[in-house]
Amino acid sequence: MSSPGSAQTVDPGLVERSRVLALVRRHGWNATSFQVLERGYCYWFDGDDACVAYVDTGSAWVAAGAPIAAEERLGTVAHAFVSAAARARRSACFFATEQRFVGVTGFRHLLIGEQPVWDPRRWRATLDQAPSLREQLRRARAKGVRVSAVGPADYAPGSPLRRSVEALIASWQGSKAMPPMGFLVRVEPFELADERRLFVATLEGGRGEEGARLVGFAAVVPVYARNGWFIDDLIRSPTAPNGTTELLVDAAMNDAAASGSDYLTLGLSPLAGDVAPSLSLARRYATPLYDFRGLWAFKAKLRPERWMPIHLSHPAGRSALGAVYQSLRAFARRGLLRYGLETLLRGPDVVLRAFALALIPWTLLLASLPSERWFPAPWVQWAWVGFDLALATSLLVSTRGFRSWLSRAIVVAVSLDACITSVQAILFNVRRIEGFADAAGVLLAVLAPLLASLVLANADRRARRVYGH
Repeated sequence: MSSPGSAQTVDPGLVERSRVLALVRRHGWNATSFQVLERGYCYWFDGDDACVAYVDTGSAWVAAGAPIAAEERLGTVAHAFVSAAARARRSACFFATEQRFVGVTGFRHLLIGEQPVWDPRRWRATLDQAPSLREQLRRARAKGVRVSAVGPADYAPGSPLRRSVEALIASWQGSKAMPPMGFLVRVEPFELADERRLFVATLEGGRGEEGARLVGFAAVVPVYARNGWFIDDLIRSPTAPNGTTELLVDAAMNDAAASGSDYLTLGLSPLAGDVAPSLSLARRYATPLYDFRGLWAFKAKLRPERWMPIHLSHPAGRSALGAVYQSLRAFARRGLLRYGLETLLRGPDVVLRAFALALIPWTLLLASLPSERWFPAPWVQWAWVGFDLALATSLLVSTRGFRSWLSRAIVVAVSLDACITSVQAILFNVRRIEGFADAAGVLLAVLAPLLASLVLANADRRARRVYGH
């Protein structure tokens, strides 16, 4: 057990986890409070009745929400945490703090989004006033989607349901433009199963199918100090009928209402609301990687009763930009550079467009080179020019909508390009190199299609997960 004011690396033993769970049950007011019991956190304790869960990025302690403490102690615990971080030669910030934390610390607070909130007891009235939402529920049921609550015994390790949920998580994560993140967005629906609720959506077997297959699930965790619930994970298969996600939310709402809860949230909609201009630009231009507007629109469609502002809080002596950077490092888990490289290699549409646009100046360069020096024959030069123009066009077409045959053809063509270019470089171009510029050009000509073939193959696999090919 940790002494007061000490840092403890997560993978806690039973005693420590019980200690943190007891604090969360007593003081867990933030929507994120239960998530601090998942893997990947360190804990800093202040006496026997307060703690902060955080991630150590190497230069900062990034806390997951406000301290787990009584409301009257939030300010003093937060300042003590900042002092402890300073002694460890770290800065400190608090990601995803809610309104009651603002103003009690003297910290600066950057709006990073909004969180929708419902009273589940009024969900029926909300549906009565939302015919389009009722139609989504009706449509899903008509397609054969059924939602049921399941208990820990149903998804014990090795059980068919457990394997189905794990397969759905892997498929869902694999279909995204960005690799899985850590910190507050880990998908861990089985952690502390006795404390949470799990709802599964299954689709009745159609013609040629046996039984029902899993098409979605919702993992719901408690917000103890608010007599409420947070839908932590809400995942559906790309092939699930329309309305499946809404049907899962409906089940969670009804369950919460039956238990007498008066609070339910779907959590943060990042960059929603009147955020700073720099964050507004990120919301607009980062859409190919993360659909901020789409996520907000889905939650808004469910008619929340109110939107609560969510902040990134940091001491007054630290910059907001630095707090944002450290928070991104906490989510990336393994360094922003490595995370960016992994994103690139997944081949999101924005990267494919960049490849297509980069081919235009490259093709012009090929056309302008003296053929007798760089190509075995003039027709080879113009064959490469024609190939690159056709490839650029195909890449731009492919970003407008997935076509299985075109995607596979592009992967095969670029792989052949990498092989043929390498052969030409070895047999013809290497001996004609006369300086650094020549060597750099030949190296680029060889490495570019090799990298492109890897990225495009990954993009093809990801698209096939999404579209079921």
